[in-house]
Amino acid sequence: MITKWAKDLFVGLLIGVANIIPGVSGGTIALSMGVYDKIISAVTNIFKDFKKSVLTLIPYGIGAVAGIACLSFLIEFMFKVYPMQTSLAFCGLILGGLPSILKKIKGEKITIERAAVFLILFALVAAVPFLGGGGSNASLSISAILVIKLFFVGIVASATMVIPGVSGSMILMLMGYYEPVIETINAFIKAVLSFNIEGIISTCAILIPFGIGILLGIFLIAKIIEWLFLKFKTPTFFGITGLILASPVAVLANVNKAFINPASVIVGILVFILCFYIAMVLSEE
Repeated sequence: MITKWAKDLFVGLLIGVANIIPGVSGGTIALSMGVYDKIISAVTNIFKDFKKSVLTLIPYGIGAVAGIACLSFLIEFMFKVYPMQTSLAFCGLILGGLPSILKKIKGEKITIERAAVFLILFALVAAVPFLGGGGSNASLSISAILVIKLFFVGIVASATMVIPGVSGSMILMLMGYYEPVIETINAFIKAVLSFNIEGIISTCAILIPFGIGILLGIFLIAKIIEWLFLKFKTPTFFGITGLILASPVAVLANVNKAFINPASVIVGILVFILCFYIAMVLSEE
């Protein structure tokens, strides 16, 4: 029997991996796994009930960091070599939590307002991959202006990581910061493993303002989302349903057509079914 802590650790790992893959949303994975509300509540109440919030967030945090640090290279390899199968695996993880979300709006009337929220958010997420790759990659040469930029980029990135259906990595890519940030994270990991003090300091000068922006952004956006759940619960869940249903469109839009063939599609469908089932089981309260 899988312990609750181990389950939370595994979910955190998936959230971490999702946040570094363009087109995949860590917030959607958290929602699909049935832990989104719990994480948002822990973040927004961290100053009111520090001990309880920290204990709730620790397994997700450890899993997310492990997913980013340890599995980023593997996932990058999988997307390059088996993009169709890997993309369908994430689609399964995303859609597997949909039944538990639909239960929350079961019996609710479909009004013009709720339908509009659903359609607008669906369209926004589905359109993101087709906006283009943005300009050239940003330069991360240390300066006071760069530190300020990284702080605000961190806030934007965290907002898109927390909001279900919106890929933080995709937004960073459109802004030109995705590859530079990933390269800096990899350089930091290599510097730590080789005890390169100079490398650690230089990469931290970039990652610290970015990280502070992420933490502040997560807290602020979590507060807004908690307010939406409190004041506009049903329309919010209609919007979230739109975000979740649009996410596979965003994920599959990035698949290189050269890798699409009958074998990859068949294997991908089998992997999709397996991941759908896993997400459905994990999302059960």
